Amino acid sequence: MIKVESLTKRYAGTTAIKDLTFEVGQGEIMGFLGPNGAGKTTTMRILASFLPPTSGRASIAGFDIFEQSLQARAHLGYMPENVPLYNDMRVTEYLDYRAALKGVPHRRVAERVGDVKELCGLKEVEKKIIGTLSKGYRQRVGLADALLHEPDLLILDEPTIGLDPNQIRQVRELIKNLGKQHTILLSTHILPEVEMTCSRVIIIHKGRIEACDTPENLLNQIRQAGGVVVEAKIGNDNGAEELKKISGVRDVATEADGDWKIFSLRVESGVDVREEVFRLATARRWSVRELTQRRATLEDVFVELTHPDVA
Repeated sequence: MIKVESLTKRYAGTTAIKDLTFEVGQGEIMGFLGPNGAGKTTTMRILASFLPPTSGRASIAGFDIFEQSLQARAHLGYMPENVPLYNDMRVTEYLDYRAALKGVPHRRVAERVGDVKELCGLKEVEKKIIGTLSKGYRQRVGLADALLHEPDLLILDEPTIGLDPNQIRQVRELIKNLGKQHTILLSTHILPEVEMTCSRVIIIHKGRIEACDTPENLLNQIRQAGGVVVEAKIGNDNGAEELKKISGVRDVATEADGDWKIFSLRVESGVDVREEVFRLATARRWSVRELTQRRATLEDVFVELTHPDVA
């Protein structure tokens, strides 16, 4: 559905993205992750034909996005990070207008507008002025707009930004349902949701792709296997220094909870240090109330690849 080859975008004095190459297959939900300024939004704007690249090629549904822009955009629904809406129009009025602009046949406008209002949960606000809507409903209007012409591909740039937890949950469920019928390229900072919903993940950093794989494979490849949490009363011992001496422990972070110390150990891949930690605690006569292993998450992968100095 999406094919990108050696895509590069340079601005005066800086390179936003460099030599990006990736593909997104029909029916995939691809997570597009990276820290702020990594080049995610630039890439999405290029794919949506809002920006020209400096070099490279890209196609959507087999149509070149530069030479066959209209055909490519007919297959694409794009929701930018900050959805541009006409605040003085009512929801239904706005969607009718957008449907006409997108070439939806006149006889099908009412049907399509009704369908997207139902799908995006807009029926209760369909007669309201857009400028009076909450951020969550405005995001839904933007998503409904992207769906009007029944695109094969959805490009969603931070669709939950600025929403409260309840609104995030609602939009999240909506995106999950859309994934059953559409190919989706999703940029978001909600990493646990990406781990659960995306079939593959691209991690971009400083304009370059650092990883492109399934969440499961990325977790298997990460250098750190997760960590171990120890909660103990250690008296006058320097617990962090003692724990760092254990083979396989890379770093130890410490928090206090009254008389208890909470140690978060980061360990090498494939190493289980819990037995050694228990031996140390026994030898030092520590009172232990918790000794658990924490599995690596997609957040660990993200930090490992984009902040190697921290890892």
